[in-house]
Amino acid sequence: MRKLGITIGAMALVLGTASAAEAFCGFYVSGSGGKMFNDATQVVLMREGTRTVLSMQNAYQGPLDDFAMVIPVPVVLKEKDVKTLPKHVFDKIDQLGSPRLVEYWEQDPCPVPRPPPSYKSTRMQGAKLDSMAVDEPMKKSTVKIEAQFDVAEYKILILSATEAAGLEDWLKQNKYKIPDGAEPLLRPYVESGSKFFVAKVDPKKVQMVDNRAALSPIRFHYDSEELSLPIRLGMANSSGKQDLIVNIISSDKRYEVANYKNVFIPTNFDVKDGVRNRFGEFYAALFDKTIERNPGAVVTEYAWMAQPQLKCDPCPPDVPADADIVTLGGDIVGGRVAQGHYVLTRLHARYGKGDMKDDLRFREAKPVTGGREIYAKSGIEYSATPSTQNFFQARYVIRHWWTGPIKCQTPRRGVWGGPPDGNYRGTIAASKVAFAPRGKIALPSLINRDLWEIGLKKAVPPPKTPPKTPPAPGTGTKTMGFGLGAVGALLALGFGALTLRRRRG
Repeated sequence: MRKLGITIGAMALVLGTASAAEAFCGFYVSGSGGKMFNDATQVVLMREGTRTVLSMQNAYQGPLDDFAMVIPVPVVLKEKDVKTLPKHVFDKIDQLGSPRLVEYWEQDPCPVPRPPPSYKSTRMQGAKLDSMAVDEPMKKSTVKIEAQFDVAEYKILILSATEAAGLEDWLKQNKYKIPDGAEPLLRPYVESGSKFFVAKVDPKKVQMVDNRAALSPIRFHYDSEELSLPIRLGMANSSGKQDLIVNIISSDKRYEVANYKNVFIPTNFDVKDGVRNRFGEFYAALFDKTIERNPGAVVTEYAWMAQPQLKCDPCPPDVPADADIVTLGGDIVGGRVAQGHYVLTRLHARYGKGDMKDDLRFREAKPVTGGREIYAKSGIEYSATPSTQNFFQARYVIRHWWTGPIKCQTPRRGVWGGPPDGNYRGTIAASKVAFAPRGKIALPSLINRDLWEIGLKKAVPPPKTPPKTPPAPGTGTKTMGFGLGAVGALLALGFGALTLRRRRG
């Protein structure tokens, strides 16, 4: 079997400015020579045995004339291996694995029998839940067209090359402009025998949304013994830091990187009420602090075993249906995944051109748990601990303590649930974290415990100075019409005169 050689891009929850961009599977080329930046790429990998299904959605910003994507692939893809997908399935996977903010209200410490609340719990929410022409043949071509076909707005070529410079020449002769610095990035893929998936776009068939090309998501599958995701080629279109989020769906296993440090995002701590309106910004600050503490690490944000009737707890508003999982590749890998049983792993890296020296290589990892509303003698579970099943998530809580009367002799405190009025606000997902404002939020002032995992202490408010109390009448600064200072002076004079008489006597 061939080893996998796909460049993975980032998922858009997170994700436009030229200084903050998401990673991209490959690079863009254009005949116009205009500047092109990829700033929102969503990728879902489905893995079972040696079979891998890759689904990718890109949000491209730049000129559409002669636009194309160039992506290294491990094998020659055929028309039956490639299809386009509806966009909504990516949003659902994104929300499912995203960091989440929940709210809990302390229940009446002196409960009385009453009908069930009207709100629905988060657990119940989880339960319902033209071929491309070659203008000039090369005299001594080192590039071969292995396959060509059309899919939706894409005109697809599968190329092989024996020299990176030859591939660059081929693209130039076909009126494409390679991004500066791309040829050295192409070289290792050419030398390893990778093929190149070139997807040219017909501008007349592209829908524009917010001045960006809303390209149809692409899905293709292949067999590979090793799961490795080259990311260096995607740096050709980078204009700064890139956020790479890899979502891997497997029937029963979570994944981690094999050649970089793995860390878990700090989870399951209470935050101040103000986080509700700045959750994306809050999480970006938390993530940046985690990377600052662990340079070059890849952060696990989610590893959860989903089941047909209970995929998450708490759940986002729009939970993936079993049909969505089939659309993303369940029809190819089959088995338990196609039946709605799977583990979703979400890995997050943020890097610049010089930060990642090697491609990402993945391996299976042991199950962990952490981030649920579950208590033990030591308190609520936090961080990631070994387990028999995967139930880890990035989860943060706003708690509202009971402020009403407590009239019973044995009140029961710390019982959490929905709001007393039934007006449940729902789970909030941290979306578009890559483009969230940075450096404008004081993280220590928003957390309710020290984050020892990343060496961050919560802010301690300064001690309050008691207000000055005015003296009571008759005990203040005046007595019998004289100030205490005048009385003291008279007493001192009297004492001095008395002493002088005694000395003279």
